[in-house]
Amino acid sequence: MEIETPHGRALAEVDEVADPRLLLLLTHGSGGGVEAPDLLAVRDAVLAIGGSVARVTQPFRLRGARAPGSAVKQDEAWLSIVAALRERHPGLPLVQGGRSNGARVACRTARAAGAEAVVALAFPLHPPRKPERSRAEELRQAGAPVLVVNGDRDPFGVPDEKDAACLVVLPGEGHEFKKDPARVGEVVARWLLSRRSPDPLR
Repeated sequence: MEIETPHGRALAEVDEVADPRLLLLLTHGSGGGVEAPDLLAVRDAVLAIGGSVARVTQPFRLRGARAPGSAVKQDEAWLSIVAALRERHPGLPLVQGGRSNGARVACRTARAAGAEAVVALAFPLHPPRKPERSRAEELRQAGAPVLVVNGDRDPFGVPDEKDAACLVVLPGEGHEFKKDPARVGEVVARWLLSRRSPDPLR
């Protein structure tokens, strides 16, 4: 599904289930795509619990840019994407998330998007070896409960548990979750299920 945004074309790969209980929007990091193993694992796990999933390739990636560019433009584009997908899937509880830079976008826009929860995979707390440049405020200001899943060997750091509704640190994993990406999907699905009773995601 192609989506026009104020900053170029985006592409959403949508996997739907019958009678979905939620809509999960996922996006990639600054250097990867929506075929990242952890994103695929989360997609599969959420489909298995009755959620529809859209994996979104952002405009900067389709343009072939090496970096995301302006956070303001990225966020504006993302909100256009959310609006288009919500129009296609009206009435569903919205969860949005991503890995690395995509997790930052999901946190920054959650309030404006009306998301009921955020899934932040490999949240890049700070640039490697520069802990003084913390991005923790993006987690704190999300305006929705945030699940953070990070590896304990991530060079971008691990957020503090007080800055998220739930922090899961996977032993032996780095920024890419290469050891066991399926575990990431299991963590996300379990957390979403825990938030769905008695009222979805509340």
